[in-house]
Amino acid sequence: MGQYLMYVLVTFGAFAGMEFMAWFTHKYVMHGLLWDWHEDHHKPQLKNGFFEKNDRFFLVYAIPSMFCYIYGTLSPHFWVLFVGVGISLYGLAYFLIHDVYIHRRFDWFKHLDSDYSRAVLRAHGAHHAKQSKEDCESFGLLVIAPKFFGKRKGKKEN
Repeated sequence: MGQYLMYVLVTFGAFAGMEFMAWFTHKYVMHGLLWDWHEDHHKPQLKNGFFEKNDRFFLVYAIPSMFCYIYGTLSPHFWVLFVGVGISLYGLAYFLIHDVYIHRRFDWFKHLDSDYSRAVLRAHGAHHAKQSKEDCESFGLLVIAPKFFGKRKGKKEN
C-alpha cells in the first residue's frame, strides 16, 4: 500500500510542479527566447489555419513526459513513470482549460460558470490584453492571483 501511495504522491507532485514550470516557461521562454513560436497566440491575425506556431510547445512538455514513461518502465526507477503521468495529466488539464475553455478551439464547456472559471478567464484576458512580449501579467494557468476573483469594475455579474 505504501508504494502505491508514493506513486500517487509523485503523480500529484509532478502535476503541481508543472504549474510552476508552465509559469516559468511562459514568462521567460515563450515571452523571451521563443517569442517567435508564441507570437501568433497573442496576435491571432498572424495565425494561418487551425494550428498556431504556439502549438509546438506541446512537444516541449510531451517529450520529457514520454521520456519519463520509457525510462520509468525500462529502469529500476519505476516511480519516474509517475512523473510522466503527472506531466501528462497537467498537459490534459492545460489543453482542456486553455485551448478548449478559454480559447474555444473546440465547442465544449460552454456553460462553465463559477468564481474560479470567471477568474481564469479574467486572468487570461489580462495576459492577452498585450499583444507584445513585454509588460504581460498572469503567466500561470491554474493558480490565479486573488485580484481576478473580484467583480470587474463597471460590470454586473450574476
